[in-house]
Amino acid sequence: MDKETFEKHKPFAGEKKPSMLRRRVGHDYQSRRIYLITMTVEGRRPLLGTLAGNADAPDDSPEAPRVEPSPLGLEVQRCWFSIHDHYPEVEVLALQLMPDHLHGILFVTTQMEQHLGIVLKGFKAGCNKAYRQSPYAATLLQQRDAKAKDDRTHGYLWARGFNDHILEGAGELERWFHYLHDNPRRLSIRRSHPDYFRVSFGITIGGQSYAAIGNRFLLDSPEKVQVQCSRSLTAEEVAATVERLLTKARRGAVLVSPAISKGEQAAMRAALDARLPLIFLTPWGFNAFSRPGHQYYEACAEGRFLILAPWPHENQRLPLTRSMCLALNAMTATICQQ
Repeated sequence: MDKETFEKHKPFAGEKKPSMLRRRVGHDYQSRRIYLITMTVEGRRPLLGTLAGNADAPDDSPEAPRVEPSPLGLEVQRCWFSIHDHYPEVEVLALQLMPDHLHGILFVTTQMEQHLGIVLKGFKAGCNKAYRQSPYAATLLQQRDAKAKDDRTHGYLWARGFNDHILEGAGELERWFHYLHDNPRRLSIRRSHPDYFRVSFGITIGGQSYAAIGNRFLLDSPEKVQVQCSRSLTAEEVAATVERLLTKARRGAVLVSPAISKGEQAAMRAALDARLPLIFLTPWGFNAFSRPGHQYYEACAEGRFLILAPWPHENQRLPLTRSMCLALNAMTATICQQ
């Protein structure tokens, strides 16, 4: 949808709701760009494969976490890698099949006559043909027929829509490849420690409500230390401050930080590297499907990390303002006083 049409319809759209499926306003989805695509199976059914391996095994080990595709998953793989055969302008760069969803990277190499949604609609149609011929379909279609006739739940392999990210900056593509490769390991870790990866809402601290991911018992620590570093500190002063904070954490304190300034970010990285307990306040809210960033998975799994989000989830990240920074620092101080 172009911006003019969006603005024209915006007054009649009602309340804006969080969604992982909303397209970027003003982007034509036909131009030369690279996209990270996520699709989920209708009802999040694990039809595409089975998680195997051990989360603790190294990457080069036969026991490294992986998804072993089902027959339907193999057909989904075939359909994904045949996208280029139907749309020569689209190069398939990667695919990571998961039990109930997929992540893939597509490169639109030149301006297309059709937009990306048409390309993915064709991919879904090919998958649905394979799905209808699979043993899953008959049972689930019977379940659907037992409900209301207009109920489309489980009528197709894929849920409606898709999520996309558009490549923007240097180094982002490499991070995408790593994200796809590491997905089975993160799923294995989540299954081993489910409580630490489940979003909790409505946690109230000092009158402020938070959503949380991680070990909430860190809030019960008798000693919590605020991480606050002025932007005016020299590199030597930052290093000394970080070492003082790590010394307190090694003695049992839990560090609490919004990681706004470079010094605070350095302290957070040092605490994570030293495997010390940390509470991180993020300005970016969670929805029910939110997960910690891949750099936080190990810390979450070991129970030494908690992420608190004081504000609701937004589909697009808003610029961090001075008033937001001051509010996060005030919340950090309150948490440390509890």
